[in-house]
Amino acid sequence: MVKVKICGLSRPGDIYAVNEEKPEYVGFVFAESRRKVTPQMAADLRKKLAPGIVPTGVFVDEDMGNIISLARDGVIDVIQLHGSEDDEYVGRLKALTDKPVIKAVAVLNEGDAQKWAGASADYLLLDGKDGGKGQRFDWNLIGKVDKPFFLAGGLCLENIVTALEEVKPFAVDVSSGVETDGFKDHAKIREFIRMVRNG
Repeated sequence: MVKVKICGLSRPGDIYAVNEEKPEYVGFVFAESRRKVTPQMAADLRKKLAPGIVPTGVFVDEDMGNIISLARDGVIDVIQLHGSEDDEYVGRLKALTDKPVIKAVAVLNEGDAQKWAGASADYLLLDGKDGGKGQRFDWNLIGKVDKPFFLAGGLCLENIVTALEEVKPFAVDVSSGVETDGFKDHAKIREFIRMVRNG
């Protein structure tokens, strides 16, 4: 079954919604974004998160020490990297935290995803050139990827079924596609997850 990650949680109401609907993963954004949370905000939200939902920290070229602290304090259980982090950085981070790592890859041309398939990251996250902006990219550029990957970029209720049929990802990652007026919408989260699970 394809897994679901609801990213960009920032309010207690967001936690209530995901606790009700049970996606496999949620994301706390620590990079510059309108959804950015502080370590303390994330820790408070994490305490309210239902067991079985995996909290993921989203970073862009972050100081490794800050990521390690969040992992060791139990605020995050998965690390998602969206910057220029190289494979050496990923390997060191995994060794120092013992946490799975998702490496975001901008798929601009055929073969971009395959370049990272043999890397240290446990998963890839395939997105367009403006990751985190909710823009869909050309899924035909993905090709065959020998590593489990999250599909991101412009996913929403209108295209999720097509995405599942055409791309067949390990997981799907959605943020703005389940929002209304810039805030997480419980009804959209429920429907998105229902559509993924009913395929």
